[in-house]
Amino acid sequence: MPGTIDEPARRVPVVEDCDLCVVGGSTSGVFAAVAAARLGLRCCVVEALGLFGGTATASLVCIWHSMLDARHEQPIIAGLAKEVIDRLRERDALRDLGASVLSHYAFSPFELALELDKLLLEHGIRPFLHTRFVAPVADGGRLTHAIIEDKTGRRAIRAKVFIDASGDGDLIHRAGLPTWRDDQLQPPTTTAILQGLGKLGPGFSLNRVVFDPQYPEALRPGFLWGTNVPGDDMYMVAGTRVHGADCSDADQLTGAELEGRRQVASMLALLRNRVPGGDGVRLQGLPARIGIRQSRQARCLHRLTEREVLDGVRFPDAVANGSYRVDVHFAAGDGLVFRYLDGREQTIYADGRREEGRWREPVPVDPAFYQIPYRCLVPQGAVNVLAAGRCLDADRGAFGAVRVMINAMQTGQAAGVAAAQVAAGTPVAEMDTGRLRAVLAEQGAVVI
Repeated sequence: MPGTIDEPARRVPVVEDCDLCVVGGSTSGVFAAVAAARLGLRCCVVEALGLFGGTATASLVCIWHSMLDARHEQPIIAGLAKEVIDRLRERDALRDLGASVLSHYAFSPFELALELDKLLLEHGIRPFLHTRFVAPVADGGRLTHAIIEDKTGRRAIRAKVFIDASGDGDLIHRAGLPTWRDDQLQPPTTTAILQGLGKLGPGFSLNRVVFDPQYPEALRPGFLWGTNVPGDDMYMVAGTRVHGADCSDADQLTGAELEGRRQVASMLALLRNRVPGGDGVRLQGLPARIGIRQSRQARCLHRLTEREVLDGVRFPDAVANGSYRVDVHFAAGDGLVFRYLDGREQTIYADGRREEGRWREPVPVDPAFYQIPYRCLVPQGAVNVLAAGRCLDADRGAFGAVRVMINAMQTGQAAGVAAAQVAAGTPVAEMDTGRLRAVLAEQGAVVI
């Protein structure tokens, strides 16, 4: 019968003494470390998997959304995001899809992983791969160490500043800082890279057949999208949904991984058994981790609201800009809703029905972009801990917009720049945000 045991106390060796420790090697985490390193900080990044990039690489979600405003006129995103896009273009690993509310760039997740390695090593950042963050150590409310576990054993990292880019708020939660979960979490998706779909003919619709109830292998009705990956007839498919999974819980994460792959297997079986020529479709890639849309979030000094996003509210401490629509996948599996800055609303139901409407009546001038304030990255009660990426504080609708990678990456760079002030002794809640924004601009970010 399961119970509890007492773990003996142990002495833990300190393996690194640095200015900034980033927990989570997503693009947000990598950008945080690089931004801080460019300001002279000694940095390390702790990543549980064997490669950096998070959702973009490990989860094979290889689309980034527009860096322009909603009118496709004004650049609103640059900085490290643009730098990496330029690097991928030089590697011939990027396709420009044209600016739209849906997408802008498709890239090779494999080439991105190589480029992120280079970026970290160029800046002297110490990587910890295949390494789990285990627990924080604090002194008077200030975090002093992150205890990690890896192939070597249990070790510790001493740092002046910590950034939680884990996606699930693991560091913030275990440090005893307040976190919260929406009671209707957006479901995660297991992607797959398939080869050979292009040979099924111009009239073939994967979206139509995958959810067709006439086939016993059909998936539960949902929403499928994808893109061609740079390569020979390679297509990334995002059509699975695992409803009711909180991936910040270990057992639910395991269950979600298995269920997501089961749905991919059903999709392949349908193609091979029911579609002429479908037996020629080959599975060429499965993600190392399911694509998680939402789990645990930090409770910060400000919770960004859906109305602030849709009204394009400007903030004096803004550190990121975005134009991606509000995109909320319903937790119960009955569809999803898109809301746009121009007042349009589109609901897509599980049975394929689409409803067009408006969340507000037309106005003379629609907002062209929205902003994320620095306060959404500052956990309540924190002294030297910041959030970056999707564990920032935003309500359901706002989160549906700001959770996408092109937005999350900006929060990583902003947290990394802020770390320089914190390392010099400024508590995270007392940040000179004017100076923060000025340094972000010096690093090439678009500051408006």
